Amino acid sequence: MEPEEIKQEETQPAAAPLEEAAQPESEVIAEAEAPPAPVELGEVELKAILEAVIYITEEPLEAKQLAQALGQAQERVDAALEQLVNDYNAAERGLQIREIAGGFKMATKPEHHEAVRQFVKNLKPPLKLTGAALETLAVVAYKQPITAPEILEIRGVQGGGVLKTLLDRKLITTAGRKNVIGKPILYKTTKEFLVKFGLKSVAELPTLKEFEELRRLAFSEDEVPEGTEGPSTPEEAAAAEA
Repeated sequence: MEPEEIKQEETQPAAAPLEEAAQPESEVIAEAEAPPAPVELGEVELKAILEAVIYITEEPLEAKQLAQALGQAQERVDAALEQLVNDYNAAERGLQIREIAGGFKMATKPEHHEAVRQFVKNLKPPLKLTGAALETLAVVAYKQPITAPEILEIRGVQGGGVLKTLLDRKLITTAGRKNVIGKPILYKTTKEFLVKFGLKSVAELPTLKEFEELRRLAFSEDEVPEGTEGPSTPEEAAAAEA
């Protein structure tokens, strides 16, 4: 009996180091799976962020998804969403935050649908220009004030009809006459041009360097066709001559 007891006593200490060696690994796994620390947000700030996120997304957002993305407790997000829903239910609000398919989405209120529909019907159609019109507009924008013969020289094709279209769309206007033989009409862009293209002024138009940067992003070196090292669009050509 004594030899068996001695064997048991000798084998028992050998298991302890294994348990101790396994402990650090379990601690590492626990730390890796630990959720991120909550971000400190005030109640007002949390509501504002939730409102902004719901506004910019097309698909309904689940409360759990919002809580995880913002690093907030589920209870706080639920309470903030409930307050937002109640706020948007007020009569003076034209929008509402609805719970749809298990998530939250912003939409117009049903009682205003007819008025909104009528308004949309009366909107001007979106601006659509042909390639020739866009080329001519770019030349005018970068070289203004510019005459029709000068535009012809840059583009290499006649553009009288295109100029008329741009004048009708109020994207360009006349800017007097150039003091040369024949005194041709000068053209420049309008305020409507700035509004349509979201510019503060023509100084915000992209430079040739920016065009080249965009081109590099669009094509890898292997994809750039041979012989296209120079400006590949009328906009680039106009910018290069500016």
